[in-house]
Amino acid sequence: MGFGSTPAMAQTDTDIEVFNFALNLEYLEAEFYLRAVTGTGLPASLTGGAATVTGGSLVPFQNTAIAYLAQKIAVDELAHVTFIRTVLGAMAVPEPNLDLSTSFTTLAIAAGLIAPGQTFNPFASETNFLLGAYIFEDVGVTAYGGAAASLSAAVLPYAASILAVEGYHAGGIRTRLSEIGGSAATDLISALRQKLSGVGDNGCNYESNPANFTNVDSNGQSYRRTPAQVLSIVYGGGTSSGLFFPNGMNGAITVA
Repeated sequence: MGFGSTPAMAQTDTDIEVFNFALNLEYLEAEFYLRAVTGTGLPASLTGGAATVTGGSLVPFQNTAIAYLAQKIAVDELAHVTFIRTVLGAMAVPEPNLDLSTSFTTLAIAAGLIAPGQTFNPFASETNFLLGAYIFEDVGVTAYGGAAASLSAAVLPYAASILAVEGYHAGGIRTRLSEIGGSAATDLISALRQKLSGVGDNGCNYESNPANFTNVDSNGQSYRRTPAQVLSIVYGGGTSSGLFFPNGMNGAITVA
């Protein structure tokens, strides 16, 4: 079956669990990017329920290239949600409650981007938007990489293709941040992600390279995280909920 045709359905219980775990992350990314470029989130037909999503608004883009990058990523993340829901069929979990507001402030304080008492709104400027996007894209790459070995042969190529797209996104975001002097901030975010997950994480200013657009180990491979390690990041150190998922994820994989 070609990659441009209807995707294979999930074959095993593990396929279902892993793709639903990925779907939670794709819901989060799609809501973030769609709100940034359109002001509204996912259509009800793609959420599978009545989730509450707090935060998010149009970003006042000034740089045309950054605006087009954001639009393209939003289109891709919307397609990922649609695609994975097709792979899962009736087994797809509904969108969980998401926090795109206080979560970023909590994370920014923990990373040292801002001081306690200050706030961080990723939708307030295109620089803030890029930093918010930086958080998600690298985590998505490591999540798909970590889950790949547990998937059946029928669906693995599709997961690998999504991983590749997330890698393109991450490289684009990293490049733009390096160009506008955001490398120091990425180093702080990467250090926090490494602390929360216990897995290596390199910012855009790494090994005397102030334009590091990859996040790889000494073998030139992207870092991989288990679902529990990913949850430790998106829950902000919580074990069953927190940060972007105030009530936890939906599905079988929900505990860090």
